[in-house]
Amino acid sequence: MTKPMVPTAEARPTQRNALEMRGISKRFPLVQANQNVDFSVRWGEVHALVGENGAGKSTLMKILYGIQRPDAGEIWIDGEKRILRDPHDAIALGIGMVHQNFTLVEPFSVLENVILGHEPTAPLGLDMAEARRRVEALVRQFEFQLDLDRRVEDLPVGLRQKVEILKALYRQARILILDEPTAVLTPQETDDLFRFLREYAAQGNAAVFISHKLLEVIQVSDRISVMRDGRMIGTIPTPGATLPQIARMMVGREVELRVEKGPAHPGEAVLEVAHLTVAQAREKPLVRDVSFAVRAGEIVGIAGVQGNGQSELVEALTGLRPYTGEVRFLGRSLDHGDPRRVRRAGVSHIPEDRNQRGLVMGFTSAENLILGDHNQPPYAGPWGFLNQEVIERTASQRIEAFDIRPRSTTLSADRFSGGNAQKIIVARELSRNPRLLIAAQPTRGIDIGATEFVHEQIIRARDRGVAVLLVSADLGEIMVLSDRILVMYEGQIVGELPAQEATEEKLGLLMAGVKA
Repeated sequence: MTKPMVPTAEARPTQRNALEMRGISKRFPLVQANQNVDFSVRWGEVHALVGENGAGKSTLMKILYGIQRPDAGEIWIDGEKRILRDPHDAIALGIGMVHQNFTLVEPFSVLENVILGHEPTAPLGLDMAEARRRVEALVRQFEFQLDLDRRVEDLPVGLRQKVEILKALYRQARILILDEPTAVLTPQETDDLFRFLREYAAQGNAAVFISHKLLEVIQVSDRISVMRDGRMIGTIPTPGATLPQIARMMVGREVELRVEKGPAHPGEAVLEVAHLTVAQAREKPLVRDVSFAVRAGEIVGIAGVQGNGQSELVEALTGLRPYTGEVRFLGRSLDHGDPRRVRRAGVSHIPEDRNQRGLVMGFTSAENLILGDHNQPPYAGPWGFLNQEVIERTASQRIEAFDIRPRSTTLSADRFSGGNAQKIIVARELSRNPRLLIAAQPTRGIDIGATEFVHEQIIRARDRGVAVLLVSADLGEIMVLSDRILVMYEGQIVGELPAQEATEEKLGLLMAGVKA
């Protein structure tokens, strides 16, 4: 009989601690990331770890996974003190981690990615039959719908995450760390992930769930630990916990979980889209005959399950993808395929993929905070030379205004956490006084306090007369911010509702392609 890859509940008592981190401290040149932190997780539980960006969550988990070494403190795994020099030590102790940014080899198959670095061998080479048997057993155990022979580059993001989880399970992870695992998932994929986590914990394992989405934290976890400014504020049982209570622990003040928004006063049409189609070779179009308008002083939200043409629509509107049809901005046609001219016309764009489209990771925060306008006054002179004094002053102001941490204009973008990197983009795009803001997933991966701030900024922009096109996979965000809501399904607009008439049930039916 095959030995199960993942230990079952009978293997250990559920109330013992799977891990304990005692007095963990870690300092970087500009910040005390962790200060005397105590953190423990029991076998058989899903334990949520929450806090604002820069609170120290990711550093604590990197220490647990052996990516970083603590300056002080101890780590105990299943009752034994351990020293983790690198991730190999963590993996050997049964610790697995699924990062925000996946670490997959895209041209490889699912099977090849799962076993990479831990391939079973036979006398004459790799034992691929044994590898397939072991991975198929895991797929059946956790009911993952995965084709092991499909290339990863052809998979949607939700299935890529399952491949990352399979990698950890294949290495016999008993303690699984998931860092912002739902940031790029559809509601259906999120439900699948939660089902897996409950089943995984019920088999006697332990999971650490890091998220900014407090409703999800309450939905999936057994206990919640809250960090703030590098310290552990406290741990509470999830039953009985409330959103205001968790938010107050995170931020240290009362947080408005629903932003106040007065009625819109729409003006002239700023963006007009007529019969826009984005073609795809030999297959049906990615976007099909889409028409709509966004007026000054209103927020038009586009809802839909990710992968139904929203990304391609945004890319077409911002000059990043060719299309047929007509796009007019303030009554004039926008140039096809020229992002620079679109930007100069007065369009700001918060892209959904901050690493690929929003930032130059090797550039400093100051350079990224004026990116796209860097060759225009006041940042550049008549001969093209950059005005470093103005750039530095502008960057410092934006860093302070948007609470970007650490408060450095010289750190490269790849040194910031995901949430703070996103705030660099939001600060840049909202600070340039656009006539049209196209915001795709503007709060993805940022904490509750920053989300509150960004929502307020978007509404203030609307109230100043900016036309806002909001594309978000977060249905709550769409319903809170939008004045009108469009729903996309299979590349088409299948419905439109005034925000006051929208309910999750109505929008959910439209998102599933049910038009009536």
